[in-house]
Formats: sequence, structure tokens, C-alpha cells
Amino acid sequence: MLPENIIFLAVVIGLISTLFYIKDIFHGTTKPNLVSWTLWLLGPFLGVFFQLKAGAGLSVLPVFMAGFGPLLVVLFSIFRKNAYWKLTTFDIACGTFSLLALVLYALTHNLAISIIFAILSDLIAFIPTYIKGWKFPETETSSVYITGAFNNVLGLLVIKEWSFTIYSFGLYLILANIVMIYSLYRKRIFKFDTHPT
Repeated sequence: MLPENIIFLAVVIGLISTLFYIKDIFHGTTKPNLVSWTLWLLGPFLGVFFQLKAGAGLSVLPVFMAGFGPLLVVLFSIFRKNAYWKLTTFDIACGTFSLLALVLYALTHNLAISIIFAILSDLIAFIPTYIKGWKFPETETSSVYITGAFNNVLGLLVIKEWSFTIYSFGLYLILANIVMIYSLYRKRIFKFDTHPT
């Protein structure tokens, strides 16, 4: 187990990567899907609330940053014309189901079930960005997902009492970000030579 204070490193890294993402929005190279980013700011904030109720300590900071970063992205995207990805009916459907899961999450009185609904809400919100990143990886900035995974690894390493309600959201965020990183880099990783020899 690492000392808890190392988690502040995760906060700084998270802020820096979010600022790089916002810089790319203003340069027009990154176009966030606002369904994903809006819902990503809601779920983690509720997740932090329930994790604190479960007795979590500083290990919740990476989860908090998983909500605070998207809040900044949404605010800056709204003020920058044509900064965000065009929404489709599928995006809106994902957003609706994600919101439903979020409502169920907030209404559930069982902490473990609440966390499951929070994860489900966040995962459904991720789907439009997964698809966009898979088809158009050039419209995303990978640093925010790389640091998201790294920061939540740090969050897990400072946990004092391991219980599902404390570690589950952080573990989910690690896996979700790894999937996104793979989507963005898969063409480079599996670059095959298609030219005849």
C-alpha cells in the first residue's frame, strides 16, 4: 500500500491532462461527445458521495477527478463553437439509458447496488465515445484516458480497507479507460503491411 498523500499527484496529473484535452478542443483537433462527457461528470460525483458514506478516504480523489475533468470539458466545449461531436439518435438513446441507471443509482439504498448502477451509468455513457474513438481516433486526445487509468491505479494502491463499495468504481474506471486507449491506438498497434511483396 502506498502512502495516501501520493493521491495528490493523481489530482495534479488529472488536471494537466484535462487542460491538454481542452487545449486540443480549442485547436479543433479533439471533438468530445457531449452525451458522454456530461454524464461522466454526474456519475463520479455521486460515486464519491456513496464511497465516502462507505468509509473511503483519499482514494476517492481520482473518482472525484473523473467527474471534475468532464465538468471542465463540457463548460469549455459549450463556449467553443463547433467544438463538440455531432450527436446522433444512438447517442441520445445511450444518454437516456445512462440517466435512467443514474436515477436508479441515486434512489437505491443499498451501497453495493448503488455503485453497480453508477458503473452501469458511466459505462453506457462511454459507448458513444467508444464508437467515435474506434471509427475516428483522430478526434480524441488519448492523454486524458491514459492518466485516468493511471490515477485510478494510484487510487486503488492507497485503499486501507478493501470492500466492493470502495474499490469497484476505481477498478471499473481503469478498465474503461484501457478499452478507450485500445480503441484509439489499435490501428497503430496492429499495423499490417498491406503492400504486396
